[in-house]
Amino acid sequence: MGPKKLYKIGEIMKYTGLSRQTIHNYTMMGLISEAERTDSGHRLYGEGVFDKLKMIEMYKRHRPLREVIELMKKESRPAKG
Repeated sequence: MGPKKLYKIGEIMKYTGLSRQTIHNYTMMGLISEAERTDSGHRLYGEGVFDKLKMIEMYKRHRPLREVIELMKKESRPAKG
């Protein structure tokens, strides 16, 4: 198995149609997180970011952003038990 593909913000914008500012905002809110940074400080995201962004956009159709943040936090927590 080769190295995992990491995506720059520009690539995520191209594939999702979201703006750079939206992706940055979602990162700052903790809805998505970068996998690592380049030597020059650019954020790199793993492949899982696309599923998360799809879920965020789906939730946003029916809920305010603060509820989306709460839902995403609950989903990322490990289940107790």
